[in-house]
Amino acid sequence: MEDGVLARQCQTKQHKMKTISLILISVLACIFSLIAAAQSRPAADLIITHAKVWTVDKSNPAAQAVAVLGDRIVAVGSNSDVDNWRGPRTHVIDAEGKLMLPGFNDSHVHFVNGGLALDAVQLNDATSPEECARRIGERAKQTPKAEWIMGGDWDETKWTPAKLPTKELIDPVTPETPIFVSRYDGHMSLANSVALRLAGVTAKTPDPPGGVIVRDAQGNPTGALKDAAQDLVHKVIPPLTHEQRVTAVKRALAHAASLGVTSVQNMDPDYEDIAVYSELLQRGELTARIYAAPLITQVDDQTKIGIRHAFGGPFLRIGAVKAFADGSLGSATAYFFQPFDDQPNNHGILSDEMHPVSLMHDRMMKADAAGLQLCTHAIGDQAISMILDIYSEITQAHGEADRRFRIEHAQHMAAKDFDRFAQLHVIASVQPYHAIDDGRWAEGRIGHDRASRTYAFRTFLNHGVRLALGTDWDVAPLNPMLTVYAAVTRATLDGKNPNGWFPEQKLTVPETVEAYTMGSAYAEFQENEKGSITPGKLADMVLLNDDIFSIPPEKIRDVKVLKTIVGGKIVWDAAQRQ
Repeated sequence: MEDGVLARQCQTKQHKMKTISLILISVLACIFSLIAAAQSRPAADLIITHAKVWTVDKSNPAAQAVAVLGDRIVAVGSNSDVDNWRGPRTHVIDAEGKLMLPGFNDSHVHFVNGGLALDAVQLNDATSPEECARRIGERAKQTPKAEWIMGGDWDETKWTPAKLPTKELIDPVTPETPIFVSRYDGHMSLANSVALRLAGVTAKTPDPPGGVIVRDAQGNPTGALKDAAQDLVHKVIPPLTHEQRVTAVKRALAHAASLGVTSVQNMDPDYEDIAVYSELLQRGELTARIYAAPLITQVDDQTKIGIRHAFGGPFLRIGAVKAFADGSLGSATAYFFQPFDDQPNNHGILSDEMHPVSLMHDRMMKADAAGLQLCTHAIGDQAISMILDIYSEITQAHGEADRRFRIEHAQHMAAKDFDRFAQLHVIASVQPYHAIDDGRWAEGRIGHDRASRTYAFRTFLNHGVRLALGTDWDVAPLNPMLTVYAAVTRATLDGKNPNGWFPEQKLTVPETVEAYTMGSAYAEFQENEKGSITPGKLADMVLLNDDIFSIPPEKIRDVKVLKTIVGGKIVWDAAQRQ
């Protein structure tokens, strides 16, 4: 019997030893496997560690560190997890607890105009017509007499009284220099007498379709030209040289990098602009990703060679067209169902592209049939409704598809059209800064009821409409921090609405950041490539000097960019600029 007990004890010991051996073998196998994997896995080119990473990725919303290999993100997680990607040549950035976000994607810019505006005469902050004229006169003294002075971005609503400027304001200081300075919304410009003479604009010149020549009591042009009437002067302005375009684009790229803007969607660029983007891309000098949407009037150029939406590579894509339905609220050319409260005989004008409406309909049908994306400027409630009508007809004619129709601005909505926006899956490509700018004076033009559906970001979200955020630069500042500030505070620039203009339309900071990253990426068919800090996506990121999720909202506008990273490369480093 004792022999049997001993035998069983020996067997138990042998079993335990065997089990321990198997466990040891398994552990060693795992260790060797991890070592082998680490040895076979390439080291990251870049690691950002000790960051507060807000990923905009719902499956992994927050992290401490990010690893980048080439131009792609390969790991997002804790400091220790990501440290496994470190190698002897890995560039490591210690974020020191600062906030890291996906790079901002501005869904609506005029990129070359923005670059030009950085060096143009600055009129937007001129608080009187006299100051405006003084600045133009100073610039004219430095400008050869045959060279045009343009840009400016004047804003008569900042003057007392808020009256449109006339050529008589600037003629005395510009006797020989042609002037054509734009209102900040881009839908009206002021010409001096020299420019009007060169353009042949007189009292006998008729208003073109979609445009207005502002006239005095005797019928003479005052110098202010609205919307399509601006083309009367644009036709005689010498085109930009290639060198001027290159300079403007480089200025714009540097400005974008300093603000954490890693992607832009360029509305109505000239073909020559796209050629410059291509040239800089080939030279490795394109530091922001560009999706270009030329005018719908040129739709045949893309359809005949088979270009479809989002055609191209990570840095440069085309395949969209930009259309114009109407003008702007500030220029009183946005197209409304009812007249303006302060101009009872005017309810706006349709753009020249809508004369006749059937022309716009046919162009949009052609573009959609070719697989091009439609991005339509529509601001007044009737203009928006008319474009939704055409979008609906396209869907009925061509069937359901992943079109990602867009309405640019979508500022003043008719109550009946929020549901249609959602049903047609239309993206609202909106610019929050316009709300805190227009909010200074908009109710005087359209009244309280219509203003309650102006820049209706919350109502859009409540109806299931996707938002894509942008600035309309150079109409508004390119700085994303000002856009985020505007969306979450709706505090008008005049300080009269500190708690928000129609505060029920405010967005939260997380909603705003998502719409400015993933929302804008979706609007250009790139949500699988960028818009969040996710393994496999392009390594476009921005490091901020403060946490916009925790600081008081009114302080967001003062937050600065520490580093901007595009495709794993640092394109802006504030530390090197000090």
